[in-house]
Amino acid sequence: MCARCLRPQATCLCALARPTGHRTEVLVLQHPQEQRQAKNSVALLRLSLAHCEVVVGERFEPAALQALLHRPGRQARLLYPDVPAAPAPPAPPAAGAPLRLVVIDATWRKSLRMLLEHPALAALPRLSLDAPQPTRYRAIRAARRADQVSTLEATVQALAMLEGPCFQAAPLLDAFGRFVADVQARQRPAGAAGPAPPGCGS
Repeated sequence: MCARCLRPQATCLCALARPTGHRTEVLVLQHPQEQRQAKNSVALLRLSLAHCEVVVGERFEPAALQALLHRPGRQARLLYPDVPAAPAPPAPPAAGAPLRLVVIDATWRKSLRMLLEHPALAALPRLSLDAPQPTRYRAIRAARRADQVSTLEATVQALAMLEGPCFQAAPLLDAFGRFVADVQARQRPAGAAGPAPPGCGS
């Protein structure tokens, strides 16, 4: 096992990591089933973002969750759409305090369940992606809707929205493209003919 990315040496992600500067803290609440997924994108995100904390769990004690969500001097925002089952609370007045972006890493159904079971999560002001860029993830993992993207892609797009041109998203998205191509190549049966992995343009 690689001590840094915690993956088998054969699928080590360290060479793909792209150190990416950012001001916004990122907290990923990762469902335990995602932690065991070889196709999960959060490991590469954690390796590349300087201020990224990953906490694995499905149910959190209220006090522990409050401590994770709310850090002194930071305003928390939940990266999640406004959905009928869990309507977004009213947006607070704009302020200049630094942000802490909270991301749920789970399937759509499990992420909604985590949101509904944790009132502190549901009460957070939301940040949603109005028009997500096309995902590269579909090559290795099915999605129910065309606008669904990987956790890495959603987080990177959200940071670009929050921080503007100073956030350099392209290198990390290109690295994710190579990660997807590598997984796709391993999934292809030995000796099977098929098209070459797609390019990773910015």
